[in-house]
Amino acid sequence: MAFVTDPYTGLKFLELSHPWGHGAPSYPGQDDVQMHRAVKHAQHGVLAWRIRTVMHTGTHMNAPLHMIQRGMDMAEIPADRFFGNGVVLDVPKGPFETVTARDLEAAASRLKEGDIVVIVTGWHRRYSDSQEYFGHSPGLSRDAAEWLVARKAKLVAVDTPQVDHPLATSLGPHRGGPLMKRLEEEYRKATGLDPRKEHGEWNIAHRTLLAAGIPTIEQVGGDVDLLLGKRATFVAAPWKLSKGDACPVRFIAILDPSGSVRIPDGKP
Repeated sequence: MAFVTDPYTGLKFLELSHPWGHGAPSYPGQDDVQMHRAVKHAQHGVLAWRIRTVMHTGTHMNAPLHMIQRGMDMAEIPADRFFGNGVVLDVPKGPFETVTARDLEAAASRLKEGDIVVIVTGWHRRYSDSQEYFGHSPGLSRDAAEWLVARKAKLVAVDTPQVDHPLATSLGPHRGGPLMKRLEEEYRKATGLDPRKEHGEWNIAHRTLLAAGIPTIEQVGGDVDLLLGKRATFVAAPWKLSKGDACPVRFIAILDPSGSVRIPDGKP
C-alpha cells in the first residue's frame, strides 16, 4: 500500500494500522479473535459478522482506565486527543533492547511540545503470531515515559506489541506471569542480564503515560516506514466505548506535499 491522495486538497493519506480480523496475532494468555457469519450472502443475501474478541488485539488504543483505577475510559477521552500534528521518531532497536529517554532525545529534533508521538523501533516488520514478536520485543523505559510526559505528548503510539519491555509485563515474572515460561532464561542468555533486576517494575512506562492522561496505541504498522523522522497530521478512530479500557483503532497519517502540516478550512 502507498499514499492515497485526496484530489481536492492534494493531501496524502497513509495507513498506520495492521489488518485486523480472524487470525490476528494475539497476546499469549488471551483468546484469539473469533469471527463467524451470523448471516451470509448465499443464504440470506446479506453479510453480517458476529465477533468475539479481546480488545487488546492488533493495532489498538488504550485508555487510562486500562491500568489506572478510576482513570478515563475510552468514551471519556477528549476527542482532540485523537487528532493533531506530530512526529514519527526513528528509534531502531533489536531483540530485548530498551528505548530510553536518551534515545528519544536523539531522535526528536523535529518534535514539538503537545505532539502526537509515534515511536518506531522496526519491530512492526516482525508482526506475527510468534514468540519472537511478543516476547523478544524492545520496550520503553520509565525515563522514556517520563520524557514524553514532560513534553506534554497528546498521544503516544509504538510499533511494538506493548509499551513496556516484555519482561516488565506478565509475559515475564510479573502479576500472574510468566505467560512465556522460557522468556527469562532466553533474556539471560541473550543479554547476560538479570531480568528481575533490569525490569523489576510492572508496566512502569505504560502506567506512567496513562497516569498522565496520555492515551497509547500499540502495534502500529502499515506503511509507517515511509514516515520515519517526518512530521505529519495523525488521526486515530477508536470506539466511544463506555467503561472501555481499550479497543481496536484505525490509525492514519496525513501529509501535505507542500511541506507544511495544515488542514484546509473546507471553503471552496
